[in-house]
Amino acid sequence: FAGNDISGAPPHVVLDRGIARTFQNIRLFPNLTVLENVLIGMHARLDIGMVDALLQLPRTRREEHEARERAMEILAVFGNRLLPRADHIVSSLSYANRRRVEIARALASQPKLLLLDEPTAGMNPAETLELADQIKSLNRLGLSIVLIEHKLDVVVNLASRVIVLDHGEKIAEGSPAEVRQNDEVIRAYLGRSAAVA
Repeated sequence: FAGNDISGAPPHVVLDRGIARTFQNIRLFPNLTVLENVLIGMHARLDIGMVDALLQLPRTRREEHEARERAMEILAVFGNRLLPRADHIVSSLSYANRRRVEIARALASQPKLLLLDEPTAGMNPAETLELADQIKSLNRLGLSIVLIEHKLDVVVNLASRVIVLDHGEKIAEGSPAEVRQNDEVIRAYLGRSAAVA
């Protein structure tokens, strides 16, 4: 990534290189607030050591204040879904909002590349559409995104380039329109009825 081989690198090295990810299964701290979960995502970018935290020097307080402000800006990306809930315990949130918190936490690490593993899994169509629009806005801000997603409408809505795997083997690559017309993709994912249509 960016000229560096990160194969087999530990997670903190991958993060230091500028890659953040979310998981298909939500991995938040359920007893912490939305804001605290996002702040945890910033830990690798803060210059606060244990001694600094204990002494609460002016520089430390200033950096913590700036981190809170950045975290609130990240929550604002998700509009009224997260910002008004910054002080809510994560376990009290809807499933869709917990997904948004996980993406916000990943964004807090200031990645160059964001890996999203099925971000809309378990969401209803309205929630899916809303989150897809929010993800699209992140891409418009210049963030590169790799999306792993099984919902074809989400892929078509978000992706400029698509790679389709079937049982771990690449069967197609191209624009969403090209991939939708690919015979192997139709056979593997869309079924025969789609091929007839």
